[in-house]
Amino acid sequence: MSAPRNSQNLAELAVGEIDDIDIANLQRMAQLYDALDPVPAGLVDRIQFGITLDALHAEIAELQRSDELVGVRGEEATETQTITFTSVALTAMVTIGVQSADRVRLDGWVAPGAGVSVELRIGSDVLRTECDADGRFVFAEVPRGLAQFVLRVPDPDKLPVITPSVEL
Repeated sequence: MSAPRNSQNLAELAVGEIDDIDIANLQRMAQLYDALDPVPAGLVDRIQFGITLDALHAEIAELQRSDELVGVRGEEATETQTITFTSVALTAMVTIGVQSADRVRLDGWVAPGAGVSVELRIGSDVLRTECDADGRFVFAEVPRGLAQFVLRVPDPDKLPVITPSVEL
């Protein structure tokens, strides 16, 4: 049995350096968390993808609504069918249509949208298109994966709008 610890001993331990016992305890705790609550597959990639240099110089859109959101935890995730993003500058709605196991079609509408440039980032790939006079845009064949939209209005004084990342 170990000796009882008083507040002075605890204070000394708190300011002391990490020793081998601390490291062993932290490793056991990490193993416990890995077993009971593992980090979801792809979470680190999602975080890195979402934190871009552009985000420092852009307006961030907020995810407003989704018919079905991708599951954050667990292996079985449902597909997103329609998502809506809003920001001070604009609103965008995107419908995801499954074409195959590895491809989707994206139909989107931006308001106000005439002349808005739409950039779709999927991993290291970037797809670009422009909204028509009604604010509509299409990406006919898009590989599945983590994606993010960057919307640029024709006014050069306005900041681009970046959406949160979503799984296609």
